[in-house]
Amino acid sequence: MSVEVERKFICTDETLRILEQTADCVRQREFHDQYFDTADFGLTLQDFWLRKRKGSWELKCPMSRGQAKVEALCTRYREITDLAEIQLRVREVLKDEGSTPQRNKNQKTDGDVDGQNQSVTSDESETQDEMWINELNLKCFAEFTTIRRSFTLKEDAVQVDLDQADFGYSVGEIEVLVSEGRDVLSALEKIEKAAQKLGLTGNQKIPGKMYIYLQRYLPKHYDALMKAHVL
Repeated sequence: MSVEVERKFICTDETLRILEQTADCVRQREFHDQYFDTADFGLTLQDFWLRKRKGSWELKCPMSRGQAKVEALCTRYREITDLAEIQLRVREVLKDEGSTPQRNKNQKTDGDVDGQNQSVTSDESETQDEMWINELNLKCFAEFTTIRRSFTLKEDAVQVDLDQADFGYSVGEIEVLVSEGRDVLSALEKIEKAAQKLGLTGNQKIPGKMYIYLQRYLPKHYDALMKAHVL
């Protein structure tokens, strides 16, 4: 399990110029994201973000955030990519929130065999995906396509992504991945150093793609997350 530490920024022409001079462009790709939650926002109100990207499931889990300036400008999430672990965590969160539907104790789900949780193989069909999603009453509430240019800062091995979403929003991200239990402070220091190299001097937190998507298209969901201080 890894921890994703990132800082978002608005990429100006000057920022792009500096980036192209000081970093290596490693790739450009396009991907489609689908985000899932219950009708009463049982996951996102707890700051859990369940996503399907290019056929693979990911779950971002919240971590406590500090109040220092550099920390306030960044987000920190644990990333889970193992499907069996994702299903387990999602069930735990929804159970705590009272959102998990009851099922017969003898009923087996796609992740259970004789009451024991089993790993899910990579060739699992779309139908099996739908089984656990439907069982937990999860629905896709947002989906969009992103074109991403990725750079690596030559000295610090920090990744910088420039994202253009198909709903008309562009944002940059400085990202460092560390193993859970490793020094997150070191990642924050790398991000701050990278931001200084790119000439990012503002102290305002920049909204991500999901923030803008919710604000524009799902105002009820957006308002609920604002009131819960998730956004």
